[in-house]
Amino acid sequence: MKQQKSALKNNGKRRNFTLIEVVVVIIILVTLASIATPMYLGYVKKANVGAARTQLKLLQDAITGYKLDVGSYPESLSNLVTKDEQNEKWDGPYIQRIPKDPWGNDFVYTYPGENGDYDLMSYGADGQAGGTGENADITSWDNSAGKE
Repeated sequence: MKQQKSALKNNGKRRNFTLIEVVVVIIILVTLASIATPMYLGYVKKANVGAARTQLKLLQDAITGYKLDVGSYPESLSNLVTKDEQNEKWDGPYIQRIPKDPWGNDFVYTYPGENGDYDLMSYGADGQAGGTGENADITSWDNSAGKE
């Protein structure tokens, strides 16, 4: 009878984790995080560059639509959204709103452009002209900018 009672007591108890087991689990988790985090951040950087290229292309399409209707390129990107009272041929809006690049900066539009009829660019992650990798300028005249 005593053996049955002590067996019931042992079966009802939960075994606690030892300090060594907890440390091993933490080491495994930290190792996995240290491997996965740089990979994830690399994908995020590439995705931001790709998103900026896509937004640039959408803005170029809107600018082209504006030129087809009005006969000239817009003086500023805001002309794609709101009508300039001097342009009776305006048939927009050509885009719902002017997007910011993936890093939260405004696209830079210059008309007339130095590299084409107009220049349209994002300065990249650093928001400054020049740079490499994620910081490279993404421009309407050089589709290879920022590629690694």
